[in-house]
Amino acid sequence: MTWWQRGAIYQVYPRSFQDSNADGVGDLEGVRRRLPYLKWLGVDGVWLSPFYRSPMADFGYDVADHRDVDPLFGTVEDFDALAQEARRLGLKLILDYVPNHTSIEHPWFTDHSEYFIWADEVPNNWVSNFGGPAWSPHGERFYYHAYLPEQPDLDWRNPDVRAAMLDVLRFWCEHGADGFRIDALRQLFKDDQRRDNPPNPDFSPGDDPYSALLPEFTTDRPEVQDAIRAFRATVGDRLLVGELYLPIERLVAYYASGLDLPSNFHLLSTPWTAHDVAELIERYEGALPDGAWPNWVAGNHDRPRLASRLPPGHERAAATLLLTLRGTPTLYYGDEIGMRDVEIPPERRVDPWVFGNRDPVRTPMQWDADGSFTEAEHAWLPFAPDHTAVNVATQQDDPDSLLHHYRHLLAARRAFADAPYRTVSVHDNVLTYARGEAITVTIDFNTGASQLHGPESVQA
Repeated sequence: MTWWQRGAIYQVYPRSFQDSNADGVGDLEGVRRRLPYLKWLGVDGVWLSPFYRSPMADFGYDVADHRDVDPLFGTVEDFDALAQEARRLGLKLILDYVPNHTSIEHPWFTDHSEYFIWADEVPNNWVSNFGGPAWSPHGERFYYHAYLPEQPDLDWRNPDVRAAMLDVLRFWCEHGADGFRIDALRQLFKDDQRRDNPPNPDFSPGDDPYSALLPEFTTDRPEVQDAIRAFRATVGDRLLVGELYLPIERLVAYYASGLDLPSNFHLLSTPWTAHDVAELIERYEGALPDGAWPNWVAGNHDRPRLASRLPPGHERAAATLLLTLRGTPTLYYGDEIGMRDVEIPPERRVDPWVFGNRDPVRTPMQWDADGSFTEAEHAWLPFAPDHTAVNVATQQDDPDSLLHHYRHLLAARRAFADAPYRTVSVHDNVLTYARGEAITVTIDFNTGASQLHGPESVQA
């Protein structure tokens, strides 16, 4: 088995993980200092959200230089030091790779405008994921942006774009990246005929306006698979994870082109009942191609936190589910201590997304009661009101804490990581499943109780 099949991935949002220079914002040196904690926890891969040079219109997903570190986060030398320390500790670094778009302040937008998607007039009804039209004027022409107007989409039909973006992968491989999480992968190609997207018959007033249309001609185009093959040829056997919000039957098609882990986000929206979760697992397991390795995601920087989506007291059950299903689990920083969404006062809100607010899920890591995330007077987002009680230091001292529950499960799952999954029963809102012949897991969706039965070495 590979390291990512045996182990687990932990997402670090660098702005909120650890500040090393008292400016209120986390940085790469801060991540380096906290790596021993991640080693103690028992994860294997550390996925870093973007730290590239950026005007921060979308907090780093608007990249102005793919080969440099934004001064807010440090320098390329700081990244090299982080990579060296990760190797020393046996941890793998996974970088966020953003191939779909750049910042409007990227030199390419001025010096190589042919790298982007242009029209002499608005050609269709395509809309932005962040709301409003997806075509914005620039001079006498219009450019396409799947997200903010500050994030023009690259034209992947241009071979020069392809060559330049593959060089970005090579650069970070040379600096020690062990894998890449590919952002906005389904948007990478758009219909070359620029046809209108059809209306969504299930759209209701009050839904996200983006969902009023079915993105048939702006996402999940066949050419995306060719780009993935190029990514694979460039990075060799390094891990490739794809951000793909797609139905299961479309999601699993991406294994064929070389993705190791087409991200399975379906736990994020599945109702917390034994029947719904069991049905999801069976559908996903049944759809996987032969030899494909599953994965499960319970939280990320764009969706409400795990503890805020669950009934009170069900955090342990969710941890047990995530870490005992077959496949690679991805943890979002702070979920292991039960961090919740934080109400952000209007004057502190910074998220540019008009139709949603992701600030509540991006607040500083709760290391201890003193707020040791930063020595600044104020962090970039406020601390959770419960951080004096819900924090790493408190839970490390308590062997019965949620944190120790995660730590034990992360260690225990290695013994049965390659064992097959089998549903045993779904009854009275209780799900029981087996991993191989020796392991049985029971999740009570009524009470939040969970049990892991097996050899003494894996019991929780």
